[in-house]
Amino acid sequence: MKLNEIAERLNLDSLTPPASPSWPDVTQGFASDLLSDVLAYAPSGGLLVTVQTHLNVVAVASHTQLVAIVFAGGRRPELKVCRKAQEEGIALFSSLETAFDLVGKLYALGLRGPSV
Repeated sequence: MKLNEIAERLNLDSLTPPASPSWPDVTQGFASDLLSDVLAYAPSGGLLVTVQTHLNVVAVASHTQLVAIVFAGGRRPELKVCRKAQEEGIALFSSLETAFDLVGKLYALGLRGPSV
């Protein structure tokens, strides 16, 4: 599923420049606030739903080759986090919805998590 389609359908607030048409599809989803779990299990090409907004989230997302991060519960990272994500080619979004509701909506759109 295209990242811009997900953002539009879930009414996500973009925190980085809009996704390029050449960006890959989002292949899977993952939700966790425990970065060791993200490192161990998040799928390459996936989208992360979290409430963590610090710089380490972007570092972990880059290492695991995630396409995007969605911050739940209205959380928004500092500007330096957004800049780093842009440098790494990771799209950032914010949503007022809870992580639980976001994951449910992503599932309803057809996005699945990795087999662990």
